Amino acid sequence: MKDLLSIVIPCLNEQEALPIYYKATIPILKTIDMNYELIFVDDGSTDNTPDIIKDFAKKDNQVKYVIFSRNFGKEAALYAGLSKAKGKYVAVMDVDLQDPPEMLIEMLKGIKVEGYDCVATRRVTRKGEPKIRSWFARKFYKIINRWTQVEIVDGARDYRLMTRPMVDAILSMKEYNRFSKGIFSFVGFKTKWLEYENIQRSAGTTKWNFKKLCLYAIEGIVSFTLAPLYAIIKLGVALGTLDILAALILLIVSLSISKNLFLDYVIIILVMVLLTSILLTCLGIMSVYQAKMYSEIKNRPIYMTKETNVDSE
Repeated sequence: MKDLLSIVIPCLNEQEALPIYYKATIPILKTIDMNYELIFVDDGSTDNTPDIIKDFAKKDNQVKYVIFSRNFGKEAALYAGLSKAKGKYVAVMDVDLQDPPEMLIEMLKGIKVEGYDCVATRRVTRKGEPKIRSWFARKFYKIINRWTQVEIVDGARDYRLMTRPMVDAILSMKEYNRFSKGIFSFVGFKTKWLEYENIQRSAGTTKWNFKKLCLYAIEGIVSFTLAPLYAIIKLGVALGTLDILAALILLIVSLSISKNLFLDYVIIILVMVLLTSILLTCLGIMSVYQAKMYSEIKNRPIYMTKETNVDSE
């Protein structure tokens, strides 16, 4: 019996890209000497994405789908797709064809012939991406790799092919606040990286704006490092030392009274504002960690399903 290849495809308002993706991917899958299943996960789309996916399923019994009751985010969609995948090999890819489906052939070779547990992809360029976004992305990878014990490759995509043991390891991590790039690295397993040039979307527009990317970066840092909390401790020690030095200086000059009282008041106000902003920043960082803990303690489901055909067989 042939091995089964499962492909997980998260979707959010992708009615333009879906037909193009399906038309481009199916011929490639048919050249592979394996059974396959396409698992589309609709993350609360407000356009015709769910209807298009269900139409695929009516015409092709290799198409499976999970439709969320609302938008839970791409991380939840990835988890849902992986949990429904039944294949010996499982791939994750986007529907916009920025993840070239023809690379699946080389990925399978990396696992079946070369003995890797995972074959992942990374972009070597960010051509077509806004420069400010590229700059922040590069800084994010530098920061998170310096602060965490897991290595997250610069330019890494979610697009990858994994063996069943690796997928099971990922699914065993059931935290509500998920950062898949970090989880992929945390579970270990032998990984081969394939590099390729950045590819523009086949249709539609990206769902990642600058705000969402910033929140995603914060999620990654908070999920895999306590470095910000240790930084607060260091900052507190540094400010305490400066405070002692300032007290000594004031003690020395206390014999003379400044004639420019207005300047003294301005300096005092500026110092108070600075210390207050530092205090609020520190409280904010600690609050983020506490909020993440609170959401984990509530133990709510990662996603909720409105409709699916995966378990109907």
